[in-house]
Amino acid sequence: MSLPVRRGGSAGRAPMEAGEGRPGVAATLRALNEALGRPGALWVKESGARNLRHRDFLAPRAALGAAFPGGQVPPEAVSAVPSLRGPAVLPLWGCRDTPAGLAVQVRRPEAFQRLLGPLPGPALPAAGAQEGPVVLHCSALGGPGALQPRHLRPVLLADHLAQLLRAQGVGVRLVPALAREGSSEVLRQLRIDWPSSSGGSSFPEAVSALKAALGRAPCNTACEQGPGTATLPEGVIGKVHLKSFVEQQGLVGYDPNLDVLLVTEGMLRSLAELQQAVQQCLAEGQSSCCSIIHVVNCEEEFQQQQLDLLWRILDPGAHTALQKHLVCGPVKMTNPSSPIRADQYFQFRKRQMYEASVMKYGELAQDEAWREVIDTLTAAAIRFEMLSTAHRSQITLDLENSSISTKGTKSGAFVMYNCARLATLFDSFQRAVERGTYPPLPPASELNFSCLREEGEWLLLFNYLLPFPEVLEQAAQLPTPSKGIRITANTETVCKFLIQLSMDFSSYYNRVHVLGEPFPHLFDQMFARLRLLGAVRDVFHSALATLHLPPLSQI
Repeated sequence: MSLPVRRGGSAGRAPMEAGEGRPGVAATLRALNEALGRPGALWVKESGARNLRHRDFLAPRAALGAAFPGGQVPPEAVSAVPSLRGPAVLPLWGCRDTPAGLAVQVRRPEAFQRLLGPLPGPALPAAGAQEGPVVLHCSALGGPGALQPRHLRPVLLADHLAQLLRAQGVGVRLVPALAREGSSEVLRQLRIDWPSSSGGSSFPEAVSALKAALGRAPCNTACEQGPGTATLPEGVIGKVHLKSFVEQQGLVGYDPNLDVLLVTEGMLRSLAELQQAVQQCLAEGQSSCCSIIHVVNCEEEFQQQQLDLLWRILDPGAHTALQKHLVCGPVKMTNPSSPIRADQYFQFRKRQMYEASVMKYGELAQDEAWREVIDTLTAAAIRFEMLSTAHRSQITLDLENSSISTKGTKSGAFVMYNCARLATLFDSFQRAVERGTYPPLPPASELNFSCLREEGEWLLLFNYLLPFPEVLEQAAQLPTPSKGIRITANTETVCKFLIQLSMDFSSYYNRVHVLGEPFPHLFDQMFARLRLLGAVRDVFHSALATLHLPPLSQI
């Protein structure tokens, strides 16, 4: 049995109080915890549709029992909850003692007004946000030979992470610059925005300086060639003892099997390009230091640690000491008749997407106008396949013909399909306005948000529109490990968010007729719903932009 929602204000159009801005989940939870006067996080945000019928925030009975004698919260603390205020605190009403714990509901019309009304204030900056510019280094693009699917995972991850960081105002440099034409083509097909080489610069001056540093390095044995000593292999310009360096510096987190590294000029060119990226970052920003993140597949992690240590030896300083490794788990394939290249993988998925579209839409899918749509759907399918799993975990690429669908609830195509449904909805509304069926959508300040009574509408606002800025902030955070060189990022967050949003939006859209009969007494509800779904559309577009995926107007 759901509780009645208090309908305050003038038809849901109460003006915002001075100092109020865009509400946030973290600020509301912080205010709720402070109201109870105990350290620690006692409150949780509900997200399930069943619980949201009764409460929006809960202080569970077990948490209260641990924080208060006998689990009894002082009455004055409970009575203070509805009066909580703050620039990013949701408007609350009623704090009830239930068998599950203390339950609080949000004043929904006011929450709709503050999130969908005119010019909501900006979200407050997140604690723990990345400070200073970042260099994202993806060694998979610097090696010889064609790219394989396992190389795509760190490249796609670095591309997505770069967009997330830039959205938070962080300067980002991507290295190495692309030199191989084949790699450039498959990355272009996947809409990966990666810098290209401007003519094959080999950084001769920087390489010479690194060679000189190698000659001076105490753990180098490049000059130990004389009678009775082994000749260095062709192409090798020196040897460095990595294990002794790690022990001397007290470094932790490195592979214990690291020992002697045979240094080549190619390694020094890679370091020279990293040095240049760091210098450019520092020249463009206000920070005095720059973080270097090596995004690497687990199979190349050992080689990347070698390069990391070589750079520390040849260029000791704050930036080389800030190197961290973001390691991707293995990429396995089912049914591989033989190893496939990244471009073959793209074409395989494209053929599947094309056949699925023909089966669903018929001959239209064979029209020339659909080529760009199919390419975008293919890029979306691959990005979600690679990025919707935590980067540390293994992923398995199913190469069966039946593994792709234009409407599977876990595929990128399903997300793009629902984004296109929103485009169709607003296109239909606009054409109806032009025909005179409906009046134009009024300004947000004139809308009646108390008409939004469907639980599905609150679900869209409370689980998606409200936390979206915090979702992007969380996905962009690069927490520094307490020890070691590995870091963990929540790079799967945006894909999972979009999939869940698509499922809940699809359920709502299939159940509710947004564009109703053209009767004036129905317009208030229709306009409020259009404003809500316009905000949902904006969330889709902003989230897809972090994946370099353009929204589709039709599928």
